[in-house]
Amino acid sequence: MLAAVTADEYRRVLGHFCTGVTVVTAVDDGVPVGFACQAFAALSLDPPMVLFCPGRASSAWAAIERAGHFCVNVLAEEQRELSRAFGRSGDHKYADVRWTPTAAGAPVLAGVLTWIACDVVAVHEAGDHFLVVGRVTELGPCRPGGPLLFYRSRYGSAATASPHEPPEVVDTLLSWGRHDDWI
Repeated sequence: MLAAVTADEYRRVLGHFCTGVTVVTAVDDGVPVGFACQAFAALSLDPPMVLFCPGRASSAWAAIERAGHFCVNVLAEEQRELSRAFGRSGDHKYADVRWTPTAAGAPVLAGVLTWIACDVVAVHEAGDHFLVVGRVTELGPCRPGGPLLFYRSRYGSAATASPHEPPEVVDTLLSWGRHDDWI
């Protein structure tokens, strides 16, 4: 018989998996919405798709689902306060936040490392969250700098790699030549 997994144990163990920090955004009925999201990943190269996992109770997710499209903003290491703002509940997340729209109108937040615009193509129930699949429709430019990371309940940053060194396998997951091993 397996022992029951408690929420505290689950958070402790999964907290040892470092994630990037994103903000998922959209415009619903003329109002920009969004939330900070760690549960984001590349899903498919052909066709290009991503996934993210919003909480069932998220009002921002409900608005994004109504919009039918979204933008994933990949935060830079100096954007901790932006992450905190979008990690809170409430309607004032965009106070003092500059943004420009994607072709479909979803907000691209100023200063992000890059961004991915998508259409919602599938939503699956997944416990106390949803698993959302998006088809990539537009990609933003990539600017220099490091990503904002989250590890063991704290923000962090990655060591900057020299552009003169060859990439490591972990840096090329999307371009890894053996597609049966990595995406």
